[in-house]
Formats: sequence, structure tokens, C-alpha cells
Amino acid sequence: MSDVTVKQLAGVLGITTEKLMEQLASAGIPAKSEDDTISNESKVKLLEFLRGAHGKEKKSLSPRKKVVLKRKSKEVLRVASSGGGPAKTKSINIEVKKKKRSVGPSQSELAEIEKERQAAQEALAERKRQLEAEEQAKNEAEAAAKQKAEQAAEQAAAAEAEAAAAEAETAAEVEAATEADVTEADAAEDSEEAAAAAEKTAAPKQKLDEEAERKRRHDELVNQQVQKAISERANRKRREKAGAADNKRDKGRGADRSGDKRSNTRYGRKQLHVSGSSHGRGERKAMRPVSAGKGEHGFQMPAAPVVKTVAIPENITVADLAKELSIKASDVIKVLMQMGMMVTINQPLDQDTAILVVEELGHKAEEAVVQSKAEILKQESEQEIDEENAETRPPVVTVMGHVDHGKTSLLDYIRDTKVTDKEAGGITQHIGAYHVTTDKGVISFIDTPGHAAFTAMRARGAQVTDIVILVVAANDGVMPQTQEGIEHAKAAGVPLIVAVNKIDLPEANVDKVKQDLASHEVVPEDWGGDVQFIEVSALTGQGIDDLLDAISLQAEVMELKAVKDSSASGIVVESSLDKGRGPVATVLVKNGTLKKGDMILCGEQFGRIRSLIDESGHEIDDAGPSIPAVVLGLSGVPIAGDEFLVVKNKKHAREAAQEHREQEREMRLKRQQAAKLENLMSQMGQEEKLNVNLLVKADVQGSVEALRESLENISNDDVDVKVISAGVGGITNADAQLAAASSAIIIGFNVRADKAAREFIKESDLDLHYFSIIYEAIDQVKQSVTGILGTEVKEEIIGIADVKDVFRSSKFGTIAGCLVSEGVVRRDNPIRVLRDNVVIFEGELESLRRHKDDVNEVKSGTECGIGVKQYKDVQSGDQIECYERVEVQRTLE
Repeated sequence: MSDVTVKQLAGVLGITTEKLMEQLASAGIPAKSEDDTISNESKVKLLEFLRGAHGKEKKSLSPRKKVVLKRKSKEVLRVASSGGGPAKTKSINIEVKKKKRSVGPSQSELAEIEKERQAAQEALAERKRQLEAEEQAKNEAEAAAKQKAEQAAEQAAAAEAEAAAAEAETAAEVEAATEADVTEADAAEDSEEAAAAAEKTAAPKQKLDEEAERKRRHDELVNQQVQKAISERANRKRREKAGAADNKRDKGRGADRSGDKRSNTRYGRKQLHVSGSSHGRGERKAMRPVSAGKGEHGFQMPAAPVVKTVAIPENITVADLAKELSIKASDVIKVLMQMGMMVTINQPLDQDTAILVVEELGHKAEEAVVQSKAEILKQESEQEIDEENAETRPPVVTVMGHVDHGKTSLLDYIRDTKVTDKEAGGITQHIGAYHVTTDKGVISFIDTPGHAAFTAMRARGAQVTDIVILVVAANDGVMPQTQEGIEHAKAAGVPLIVAVNKIDLPEANVDKVKQDLASHEVVPEDWGGDVQFIEVSALTGQGIDDLLDAISLQAEVMELKAVKDSSASGIVVESSLDKGRGPVATVLVKNGTLKKGDMILCGEQFGRIRSLIDESGHEIDDAGPSIPAVVLGLSGVPIAGDEFLVVKNKKHAREAAQEHREQEREMRLKRQQAAKLENLMSQMGQEEKLNVNLLVKADVQGSVEALRESLENISNDDVDVKVISAGVGGITNADAQLAAASSAIIIGFNVRADKAAREFIKESDLDLHYFSIIYEAIDQVKQSVTGILGTEVKEEIIGIADVKDVFRSSKFGTIAGCLVSEGVVRRDNPIRVLRDNVVIFEGELESLRRHKDDVNEVKSGTECGIGVKQYKDVQSGDQIECYERVEVQRTLE
């Protein structure tokens, strides 16, 4: 039993704290306040004091010594062995059990004991008579007092009874609260005293002990009877006083049980209750639908089916879906099997399938809005931007147009450089981004290639731009890539400015250009439209100032603004892998200021900016809004078109990049799986297609995408051109090994193979081709695939003859009188007989006659007689179709 305070002990004993403090002080136990701790030793001391105050003997709490009687003894007997050999001794263990006899008392002693027993009984009877007399006298005194002063006598008696009951109860409770060893010590003492008395052989000593024992038992019996009577009376009084407080206490207990299911112990501690009922622990109750009233736990059957609303992410496993629905996974698998899907418990399900399963099970499903870490970082960055501090920024102008219409030459004149001299064949193969300072202010230009293969690159240019300049040659007019430029500008929702170039040429026709563009809903301002038309010459510089004025005017109308003092964000315009500098990305800042040393995130790649370089090759410290720059220090080559964002924590950047990489991998696997299924369905019942595998390596990411898209578009019903791998950088040994394993053709665009790769390609006899102009690569692949396809036989109809009448001759058989309506009918070519445009016979001619002469052919508009071999059912109105079979080279359409 642990120590308790004075207040807790008083509550257990049912007396006031002040009275308990007085008793403790009388017993010599120091206790100054009700919060002082009472130890077990103090409880025992208080019990001894109260026992002595009520006339009881003090019990010794120290255990008696145990008497151990040794009743067995062991001895060893050594005996010499007999025989003629050497003398030997043998040990024999002997165990001796001692007998003990108990001599009973003699006849005279028995008579004396009987005499003493009778005397004790008489004394007990006398004591009982005394108690009865005292009780009777007390009752008579109480009755007389009631008659004289009933109320005063009752109060005095009650006070006396309460005092006696309190003292008796204090003694009883303290005695019950002591350690179990005290009780055990008393029991051991009694048993040991009885055993000792039985074993005593001396008669005088035995008599004295028995007399003392009888006296002690007599006194204990009398005290027990007195205390029992007093306690019963005090308990009755206490129950009557506590009756009024029972309801209040029961309510408090019910509140405790309905709240946290706890009630107080005898010392005020909390105790956990499983049930608020009065049933015992061992009592069991049947599980039945009951209402959980009066603090009892009950099983409540659902009144209606529970319909849950589950948020479904993009991918969820069968086990997780079952957990969200609180059902077994086997139930989900059963529904999927009914839908025709054989799945396992750990198989992932796509969002649409999971929604169907949830609805099939009677629940509601909704698409979970899960934000990626990159999106969260972007939102945090946007929240930090204060739009009130926005400043005017330079416009971003994208130049589009057809091949050789003078886009790059026009920009060369503006920035006084010769970009086309560096391009293979004088054609721009990459996206160029740079800014120039003019009299009208700073303008950022993005030059996109004009070839059809760079449609995706021009689309990215239109997405990041503010104004589109459409360059159209005055001597050439609108071409296919010009139309694509118009479509990209309209899709991006940006204003368009038309620059009619090459007006210095004699054959220039500006009006024709305006008419062609008006047919594509690009109407000039002087014709009542809203598009500015500027006539320029990239060779002489005519109209360049007017073009810059038009750009500045359009930018002023658009009120372009950006926040300069914030974390930078923008888009990757181009990327490549440089052998000496590593991954290189050309970025265009849209908001904020990009600084050297910033940590940036670009899709799957991240890194700290090691160096910032402008378009002239000079290193700079920062780049503001609408300013392009070359970034060094990324972990890999980012994909052109990805947005970049400056983050503060490298760990967050790495986690966002890894998450983006995993998402791209999952999407790629899904596309591959879908492609396999589509190929399987398309190839069922068809001949096997010719597969051509390609491995493409280029100098920049934009060229990789353009080559991949253009080469895969070569595929048709006969051949499947597949780019198994495409990347930025030189051709390595790993690329050569992959090409060998996949039987692929290696295409290098502005890159070369290293020494190890060249040796492996030579040993494995792989097909390697280098290109510097993109449409040459596409044309050569087409030619190669055409050669592989071989030839095919086609049927060509060369003539049709209408049957006017039918003649039957015994010599020639059935002869059809015909008129050749189309082409020519030849005797040696196969024919078909058509009736109502349906082929009814296919064979060859037996005879072809013109009047009486046999001829080899009859031309259109001429009458003739035709005899069909092995067919006599030719009728008037039929048609005879003459055709020939031609072997032609198969081509890619």
C-alpha cells in the first residue's frame, strides 16, 4: 500500500481532518497540515495507540523465531572387506529416524483443567449478565431522559455515540489498512503459541500459559462484542445522514462514467471502468442490439447502409482502396473480376477504374486533388510576389515565318550580327533567344526555325512570347510554315505584327501578300483590320525603324509589367549538353531576378547556378524580367519548354525533381502499355509490319524533339518507324551497344561518336549516319525504308468495252458485239466481265476481231467483236474491263 495524505486517510476513515490531526498528535506522529504524507509505519503506530486507548493489548509485530526440530540424523559406517587381497574399507550410509512421544496430562491435571474451564465459563456468564444489566440501565436512563428533555437527551446521546463510533471506526479502518504481514504475524503467533503449549512438558509452566491465554481470549471476545454494537449504531446514523447525498453522488459518478469512463478510488485516484453498470467483471452479457444507456456499452445495429465518400488519387492499389472503403480486399477483387479484370491485392488501379469500383460497391467517389511538390513550391513563390511593386518590363518578341523568308537576316540587321553564317546550309536549326537595346528601349527576341519539323519548337516560342512578328517574303507570299505561324499566334492569344520582307526585289508584290493573309483572317489596318503591316528589307534596312516603333507601340498598349525584386521564375527555351561545361540551358526570365548562386528547379533537373552567360558569351551576375540567359550548373539537361523556379532549399528541390521524374516514368510506362495493346489489336488478323528502329543523338534538346517527331511520322500501315532512344550529346559506347541489341540505325545530328563507340560500331557492322540539316536526315530515312519495302504489283485498268449485242456462231461460239468506250482493249491482257458494276467473271480473251480481221488491240470509240474464253453467258449491257498488272516500287506516303 502506498503512502497517503492526511486528507485522504481522513476521507477513508470517515472522520474530519481536524480530529485525525488530534489523534496523530496524541500518538506522537508529526503532521502539520492535511497535505502531509502518512507512511505505513505511522499507520501502524497510530493503530497501536488507538488499541491501547481502548484497553487492548499491544501486539508484537516482529515475527517469532521459527523452531526447527531435527528428526533425522545421518552416520557413516566403515566396514573392512573380507578376502585374501589387500585390506579395503567400505562406507555405508546409515540414516537414523528419531521417534518422539507426546505424554499427555495426568488425571489430576485433567481435573484441574476442567475446573478452570468451568470457572472461565462462569466468569463469562457473569460478564454477560453485567453487560445486560448495564445495557438495561442505560436504556432506562435514556427513556427517562427522553421524557424530561427528549431533544436535549437525543443530541447528547447522538454526540456520545458519534464520538465512540468514530474512535472505533478509526481503529478498525487503520487496522484493516495495515500491511498483510501484520495479520499473518498474528496468525503465525497463535499457531506457534499453540504448538509450543502442546509441546511443553513442564506442568507449572503449561498451566500459567494456558491461564494467560484464556484470559486474553476472554478479553478479546468481550471487546469485540462491545465494538460491534457501537459500530452498528454508528453505521446506522451515518447511513441516515448520507442518504440525502446519495442521489447527488450517483449523478456525479454517472457524469464521470459518461465522460472519460473513470471514477475515484478510495484515495481519490482515477480508475478505468469497462462498463458503467454494477455487473461484476466475471459476468458476461449476450451480444445483442441494445441502447448504450446508463453508461453501458452496447452494440448498435446500423439502421441504413453506410455510404462513404472516398477521394481517389491518380493511382491506388487494391489493398488501399479496400482500406478506404473499410471492406475486405477480396470484395474489391470480386467486383473487378466481374468487370473483366484479373488483379492482385497489390496491383495499382488507375483513377477511372477505381471510381467505377467505388460506385459499383454503392459508395461515392471523387477525384483527389493532389498537388505535387513543384506546384506547392510554385504557389509559395507566387504568394511572396507583391503585385503592387510591379514595374514595366521589356516585351518578348517571337519571329516566325517560312524557310528562307529572311527571319534571321532581319534580326541580324537589328543586332548587327551574322547568325546565319554559323548555321548549316544557312538555315536556323535552333531557337535563339537574345535581347537588344534600341532607341525604343530593350526588346527580347526569340528566333524560331522555319522548317516544318520544328513545329513544336515554334509552339513553345509562341507560348512564352508577348508579340509575334510574322515574316513573309514579298516575292513568295504565304507558305505552309507561314500558316502554322498564324495558327500558333492565335492559339497563344498574342497580337500579331506582319513584316513583309524583301520589298527591295523587283518581283515583290505586297498587295498579293495582303490578299493571301486576309484569306487567313489576318487583315491589315489600312484594309479595316487590326494587324500592323510593316514593309521592310533585311538587306538595306528599309522599314526597320518602323518595325521597332510598331513593337514599342504594341508593348505600350499591352502595359507589360513584372515584379523585379522577387524570386525568379520563367521557362527553358533551349537546352544542350556541352562537353566542357556540362548541361547548358537557355532560359527566359518571366518574373523576378535570376542571380548567380540561386538554386533552381527545372522539371526533372535541379542545381545551383554556377554561371550566368548572356547571348554574347559574357558572364553576368543577374538577369531580370524578359531577359534571356544561359545557365550552367544543372544536374542534367532539362527539357525545352519546362518552367524553372528558384527555390530556397536544396532538399525541397531534389524531392520535387525526384517526384517529377517518377511521374514521368509512370506516364511513360502507361503509354508503352497502351501502345502495346493498340499494336496487338491492330495486328490481329493482319500481316506482320516492318519495324525500323532508330537511335537519335543531337546537339540540343529542340533538335532531338524535332527529329523524333518527324521520323516517327514516317510510319504507315506497312512500316513502323520507332525511335528507341533519343538524347542530347555525343554518341557513346552505351548508345552503340543499345543500337546493336535493338538492331537500330544510329543517327547523329551535329554530334559525333567517340573512339570507343566508333570501334564498337565498326566491329558490330552497325548503320551510322551523320547529318547537319534536318530534312536531309528525314529524306534519307525515307529512302532507306523505301528500299527495304521492295516492290509490289498493282493492277491498272487500260480499257472498257460496252456489250451492245450478242451473236452466236457454230464456228466461233458466242461473240459479243462491243464498243470500246474508254482506253484500249488488248488481246493478250486479262479481262473481267461486269454486270451492273459487279464482277461476274474473270479470265482472258479468246478472240478480238475488227470486222473480219483478227487484231491485237482496239482503241476507244471503235466497234469490235470479243470472244471470252470459257464463258458463254455474256449479255447485252455488260461491260468487259481490260487491265494489266504493273510491278512498282513501294514508297512511304
